[in-house]
Amino acid sequence: MQAPLVHKLLSGGQTGVDRAALDWALQRGVPCGGWCPHGRQAEDGAIDARYPLTETPGRDYPQRTEWNVRDADGTLILGTGEPEGGTLFTMECARRLGKPLRLVDLQRELDVAGFRHWLRRRDIRILNVAGPRESKFPGIGRRAGLALARLLAGAGQRSQR
Repeated sequence: MQAPLVHKLLSGGQTGVDRAALDWALQRGVPCGGWCPHGRQAEDGAIDARYPLTETPGRDYPQRTEWNVRDADGTLILGTGEPEGGTLFTMECARRLGKPLRLVDLQRELDVAGFRHWLRRRDIRILNVAGPRESKFPGIGRRAGLALARLLAGAGQRSQR
């Protein structure tokens, strides 16, 4: 049996890329979790309890972002164009903490083989997935979900015995 591509996905629960990652993992039985701000706050209100997230002591987004980067073996950022705002902060956290970082521009062709090589070469078992929120880039959640389906195809598949 082939080893899974990743053992766990982390994300912060914000709308857009974060929720797409959590939804992808939950639908496929891949363990997931991560940190979210105290009160489970997101731009659309409280994050649904079906997402297995742990609240940080504070309500600020930067702490959540930094702790998810810290607790992962590497971070995948899914976005379009030049990163800004919280996505740019995620990149800064990864660089400051010396964590592997991979940017995937959803406006370009996906390099599935290159991404999987990066996972293996960096021995990334716990993957933090981040990117823009839905209000900044309408449709980004759907696009991120489709990209994750291709990038991580086979993850979470149970072997038939």
